Amino acid sequence: MGKDPTTVAHAITLIRSASLSDIAEYAYAATAPADSRLIFLAGACPLNDDGSTAAIGDYAGQALKAVENMRAALAAAGASLQDVISTRVLVASARREDLVAAWEVVRDSFADHDVPSTLMGVTVLGYKDQLVEIEAVAAVLDS
Repeated sequence: MGKDPTTVAHAITLIRSASLSDIAEYAYAATAPADSRLIFLAGACPLNDDGSTAAIGDYAGQALKAVENMRAALAAAGASLQDVISTRVLVASARREDLVAAWEVVRDSFADHDVPSTLMGVTVLGYKDQLVEIEAVAAVLDS
């Protein structure tokens, strides 16, 4: 079962560099101690419980559903968004506006835990009508 994130010490240390631009809305690097347990998540997809694609045609809506599904996968592994060490956000579009729409949802979901992240436009994703997928790695300290 997942632990209450309000009582768990988090393993992640976000790293910023004074020699890199501060315009990025995420840390440039992150570390976890050697004794942390790493959790590698499959790409979180915007799928409903019945396997249908949520929010068809809506980049922000699909990003929100993918974050919701990522939270569930993290909880099953005893982690939360605060334990994520990095993400990769895949958006099926060549339009920067679509990438930004998805990114803003992901960024806002992480709030001040602004983990290193890569935002990528891709040609196609695996499910019918899928526009967004979020990969993540997390690290937790088990007591």
